[in-house]
Amino acid sequence: MDAVMKDKMQNGRGFIAALDQSGGSTPKALRLYGVEEDQYSNESEMFDLIHEMRTRIITSPAFGGDRILGSILFEQTMDRNIEGQGSAEFLWNEKQVVPFLKVDKGLADEADGVQIMKPIPGLDELLSRATANGVFGTKMRSVIKEANVTGINAVVDQQFEIARQIISSGLVPIVEPEVDIHSSTKADAENLLRDQITQQLDSLPTSDHVMLKLTLPNQPNFYADLIAHPRVLRVVALSGGYSRAEADTLLRENHNMIASFSRALTEGLSAQQSDEAFNETLNTSIQSIYDASLT
Repeated sequence: MDAVMKDKMQNGRGFIAALDQSGGSTPKALRLYGVEEDQYSNESEMFDLIHEMRTRIITSPAFGGDRILGSILFEQTMDRNIEGQGSAEFLWNEKQVVPFLKVDKGLADEADGVQIMKPIPGLDELLSRATANGVFGTKMRSVIKEANVTGINAVVDQQFEIARQIISSGLVPIVEPEVDIHSSTKADAENLLRDQITQQLDSLPTSDHVMLKLTLPNQPNFYADLIAHPRVLRVVALSGGYSRAEADTLLRENHNMIASFSRALTEGLSAQQSDEAFNETLNTSIQSIYDASLT
């Protein structure tokens, strides 16, 4: 684990930019960016276009380590270059932004009110490539739709089982058990989730650290004990479908929780914008999310 990156993630002021849309979510991300599906004819062209969008964001003068602590990349982004450097190396060398890699392969079908992760074949090899590319940590997402004890236990058990594998490779895992913001049992699900995560954290060796990426809770400061836990490097919030304004407002109510927004970060950006308009819009987004992350 890189000590300088660790210090930045643990103590820095700012937020994490989530730029890790993958195969299933890329068409929607491109559509919101003003690129319709008739503008590409296959998956390869689609990923070329999303890489152009991410490159435009990362190389923008608005995007830098003064307000952004880290950024989560999709595997194909890590494997591609930005201005002649690997994407992860560019993030750290040129922007002082700590690189993370999304490692999950998507969600399994819903069972017991949750969607656990699909199997992740070849994870050890992927972790080795990530380390070689200068990546600091990983991210993996599950989804909780109902306050179902069996389902939530399955989500947390799976997340921490794989987290231990990631820690053993020298990387810091971001554990992301998202609670659906539209769940009718959201508050109860958050209670169950917090208890299960606490049990798992307590069982980790004192030398091991994870990060947590959680849905903004119904009750402000609900995750204060997790934020203070000695095994937790940082707790970050996902926007979960809220608009940027809504997410920022909720985040301000949760002290020492910082943003890790995706759609809320890129809201308002368009392929049709001039560079000046693009950079201005991105700067406004970054500043509002940064400000909300300082409470």
